[in-house]
Amino acid sequence: MTNTRYDILIVGAGHNGLVAATYLARAGKKVLVLEQRDSAGGQLAADAFGGSTFDPLHAGAQLRPDIVSDLGLARHGLAYEAATPYVSLQPDGKRLHLSTMPGDAATLESIRQFSAADAARWPEFVAFMDRAAAFLDAAYCTPMPRLPHVGLAEGWPLAKLAWTLRRLGGRDMFRVIRAMSMSTLEFTEEWFESEQLKAAIAAVGIHGHTLGSMSAGTGYTLMHNWLNRGGLAQRAVVGGNGKVAGALVAALKAAGGEVRTGAGVERILVDSLRVSGVRLANGEEIAATTVLSGADPRRTLLGLVGAAELPPDFVWQVQSIKMRGAVAKVHLLTNGNHGLPAGTLAFAPTLKYLERAYDAAKYGELSAQPYLEVTTAGNVVSVHVQSAPYKLRGMDWDDARATIERTVIASLAEQFPALEASVHEVRTLTPVDLEREYGLTEGDINHGQLILDQMFFMRPLPGWSNHATPVDGLYLCGSGSHGGGGISGAPGRNAAQAVLKAKPVA
Repeated sequence: MTNTRYDILIVGAGHNGLVAATYLARAGKKVLVLEQRDSAGGQLAADAFGGSTFDPLHAGAQLRPDIVSDLGLARHGLAYEAATPYVSLQPDGKRLHLSTMPGDAATLESIRQFSAADAARWPEFVAFMDRAAAFLDAAYCTPMPRLPHVGLAEGWPLAKLAWTLRRLGGRDMFRVIRAMSMSTLEFTEEWFESEQLKAAIAAVGIHGHTLGSMSAGTGYTLMHNWLNRGGLAQRAVVGGNGKVAGALVAALKAAGGEVRTGAGVERILVDSLRVSGVRLANGEEIAATTVLSGADPRRTLLGLVGAAELPPDFVWQVQSIKMRGAVAKVHLLTNGNHGLPAGTLAFAPTLKYLERAYDAAKYGELSAQPYLEVTTAGNVVSVHVQSAPYKLRGMDWDDARATIERTVIASLAEQFPALEASVHEVRTLTPVDLEREYGLTEGDINHGQLILDQMFFMRPLPGWSNHATPVDGLYLCGSGSHGGGGISGAPGRNAAQAVLKAKPVA
């Protein structure tokens, strides 16, 4: 057992773990973050490619503004690039350029080529989506109660959230409530008539989720992604996503916290349903009465704690968490003459196109026409491939890797003829790679699907939405807990607040 005594241990130096650690360290706690990989950042850690660095998993990483302000991350070098457009590429060569900035004349003109009525409706739609996202942000800041046990302490925050919803006004309040359970097909059809615009918006609703444009609940995921992106397009970090991790580590150290990399946690130590510390892969044991895990709930509870240490009914619930990763990342190192413009480029021409791509993934197949989202950073072209199921039927990912690379390059070459000749090297992360290299169960980048039965007070499990677990002193702070999904930092902040409000473990 190590001689150094810590108040709190954090498993994983992903963005949520670092956010939680920094809030706790600023509150005067002695905090140690333990990271298996050689660098901090988790899904935001930069990697080398062709002599430069690039972002393997995410094109943007927009922490919630209140977290950036609270932790003083701008002082530690965190800054964001100027906003770029969201561009939907059409088979006939036309392009739909969309910006959510108020009064953007270029956006209205681009929409007008498909529908004058849609162009007239666009400002109202953007204003509504911004209000809906603001409500969702308030919901993610609100501690969720352990239903059905709701006392005054838990009920008061919910009452304030209900008042926030009511302040939207009667019309928008009902719109938000209805939209959460709707499909993006139904939702966009209530606003617009052109197929091109409806599909461009619907694509953002299913980005990162194993859902189709006709799936119930994608109205909610559209609002969720709109909130995390600040609109439709991805917002890049100046210097790459690794700067987010760097700023968080610097803020943590300034607050007196510590980070150890190359220190993988093999076991969270439990004695009679009370956490006592962790054991590292090298056999070292570190004692603490409070442990927070940034790993996904299934990996934390069944892998690091172990089913034998947990109540049997709770184990069954954890086993039932829906992961269902269906995302691959294909990165192309080019000579710079790829011909792609700046911005977030989407291959999502129609709602049926999105649904057919999802249908293939649903049945364990690779779509020949997948939903793609493309960004560039210098000579690197990064492609998010949505229709890439973790569990393939009739093949494995060793065989499928080359197939998906050919599909991506061929799809891009149809729109950008100069691309194929510019490619020097290809690097692909399959869902299996995401599990093996980043510890993402089933390759699920959200630590659990954002679906109707895994949101708000049901995330990660009904009755356990307050970041606590049946093990006293063990908390979940990763993306699989309330407020999670994407890069926001909300789960880390919320978990830190829960720990600070909890009664000390005797």
